[in-house]
Amino acid sequence: MSDDTILVTGAAGFIGFHVARRLLEDGHGVVGLDNLNAYYNPRLKDARRAALAKYDGFRFIQHDVSDRDGIAAVFAAHRFPYVVHLAAQAGVRHSLVAPDAYVDTNIVGFANILEGCRQSGCKHLLYASSSSVYGANTRLPFSSSDNVDHPLNLYGATKKANELMAHAYAHLFAIPATGLRFFTVYGPWGRPDMAIWLFTAAIVAGRPIRLFNNGRMRRDFTYIDDVTEAVVRLVTSPPQPSPTWSGDNPDPATSGAPWHIYNVGNSESVELLEVVRLLEQAAGRAAIREFLPMQPGDVLETCADCTDLERAIGFRPRTALEAGIRSFVEWYRDYSGYC
Repeated sequence: MSDDTILVTGAAGFIGFHVARRLLEDGHGVVGLDNLNAYYNPRLKDARRAALAKYDGFRFIQHDVSDRDGIAAVFAAHRFPYVVHLAAQAGVRHSLVAPDAYVDTNIVGFANILEGCRQSGCKHLLYASSSSVYGANTRLPFSSSDNVDHPLNLYGATKKANELMAHAYAHLFAIPATGLRFFTVYGPWGRPDMAIWLFTAAIVAGRPIRLFNNGRMRRDFTYIDDVTEAVVRLVTSPPQPSPTWSGDNPDPATSGAPWHIYNVGNSESVELLEVVRLLEQAAGRAAIREFLPMQPGDVLETCADCTDLERAIGFRPRTALEAGIRSFVEWYRDYSGYC
């Protein structure tokens, strides 16, 4: 591998796969790291890994980020100038029943990545945060400069912890670190535990779709190609210390250290019932609706203010929800064998 090889953790995951593939297509060498766990069907992760293996510049390492010695060895062998850390234990509801997985991967694992970056002289750590950090906030759209001290689930709390840990390392060791709060990412090669996949699979199979809060939830759905474009543009653009930052009136999104937080969303809040309508249209089948009450740890609505991201990289999401859903359903037909 060349000295400019980029580490992408979670490379067999949804966002990690797309980012790694785009970096490879742009001519970068990529080391993809993933533990290939069974949180959802590992066959999907194997298929993503196989697709990446077709690129000459790709090397895969099966490893768990919570393994301190193993991660240290990976960094010692490569001394990556850029790290895109997308490995995490995902899922809001799963954190209610398996909290240890979130502590091990999202806290201990992130600490190991930070140490690897420190020991290897990393020029920029780009890492996944989440819209879940906004928790009990209700003022919309959510701004990266909002206070986020009231998470409603452990998953969101671990992502807020990641932001704080990254700031400490940026302050102490001058490691440039950028956190990205992703908003409901969807698209081809997506995650089977997320709404658009679950709804599509149910519609195709003739099963009821479960609509919590009677379908009156609203989400900022963000197409994977738009997310990937934002990540790739930011990789080689490390944050600089803000010259105007003040501890007397601290901006939660910036710092006197080389650290920044961005929202990555579509800046549009859409009701789940509208998503179901678009899925019915794309699949050519009617959905069977099962209306249920609100779930613990969930929020009614999300919507991202991404103006600071647009200022930073001159980019804003371009994929309309209807087009994105159509693209996902077409991919799902091929992947699942449905026709």
